[in-house]
Amino acid sequence: MSNIIPSSVVGAVASVIASHYFNHSKLNILFMEAGAPGEAPEGNCETKCAAWLKRCNDNPEIDALEVLGNVIQKYMEIEPTKSLFEERNIETPVTIGQSRIMNALEKKQLTYQSNGYVVKLGSSVATKTLEDYLKKGDFKSIEVEFERAISNITSDPHASITAASAIIEAVLKYYIEHNSLIMPTRMNIGPLWKTVRDDLSLNADVQFSEDQNKILTGMTTIIDGVGAFRSHIGSAHGRGITPPTISIHEARLAVNVAHCIVTYIMDVLGSCK
Repeated sequence: MSNIIPSSVVGAVASVIASHYFNHSKLNILFMEAGAPGEAPEGNCETKCAAWLKRCNDNPEIDALEVLGNVIQKYMEIEPTKSLFEERNIETPVTIGQSRIMNALEKKQLTYQSNGYVVKLGSSVATKTLEDYLKKGDFKSIEVEFERAISNITSDPHASITAASAIIEAVLKYYIEHNSLIMPTRMNIGPLWKTVRDDLSLNADVQFSEDQNKILTGMTTIIDGVGAFRSHIGSAHGRGITPPTISIHEARLAVNVAHCIVTYIMDVLGSCK
């Protein structure tokens, strides 16, 4: 997919972010830390934001959508707080701004997902980035992504589950491509795992083969569970004002079992090199 930020998204983000921060120094720091190139553009806050995003589009060495995700991350992940607005069933200025950005993205078949990712609508969190790591044989970066998911469990268990599920999905897709298997019609985590499982070699010893099959059957249940968790309480589909409650230990269980599965698949891939 193109990494160019659509003009309509530039306009919406520039207006919302400029209005929220309304301070040149804060905006300069925000964009510089997000990876936007060059010195701060001239003009008012909104003009500055729009010009910097357009500059990202014009620079072939910059992943404009990555910068965009970094720019809007803190704003998009502001959690609603109980206020007079909510008591009167009125949206807050922040939720209105968040909706405006999401609507602008969705009209261009894009979406924002937790941890600063702007991806194609329907994609998992950072799936493209994760697949790039795998294609380069950069398994270490996959571990870093898991470490990030684990570190976020306390502050945002929903996002951690979403990230863990996305990593499983990316690894399964890569396994299928790497071994020239037929990609399933449905790209959900369940069908992807079934394709991979059917290709996995079992131990030559009959007894060990039976034991391994039992483990793989258990993995099927676990993968289905993590995928269901992601759909029902993860951050990928929007959490609304009152997201379903999940405890930290429940999220930790989902992330840790996902890590075991991904490590196993990566070990299999490594042994095939």
